[in-house]
Amino acid sequence: MSIYIDDVDSKIIEIRGIKALLDCDVASLYGVETKEVNRAVKNNPDKFPDGYIIIVDKNEKDELVKNFHQFISLKHSSAPIKVFTEKGLYMLATILMR
Repeated sequence: MSIYIDDVDSKIIEIRGIKALLDCDVASLYGVETKEVNRAVKNNPDKFPDGYIIIVDKNEKDELVKNFHQFISLKHSSAPIKVFTEKGLYMLATILMR
């Protein structure tokens, strides 16, 4: 599987002053479903300390949907949205690629 820098660059968002990727975008890049990403996080909580994942609050979610057309599908989602920082992406890759 190849991941190209242009694919990643187009998905990077800035939230709370940190560059990160949404869980659904991470899943797409890694070729898995979002539920697999969430399961990996749930099953390995000790591998994701503070600063690896940010849980998007309602106001942040509303702001994303309002300002970025690509996030319109999140508008009615009731599931908590996670974003992964660089450290979180690396850790997730080590778990998913086993």
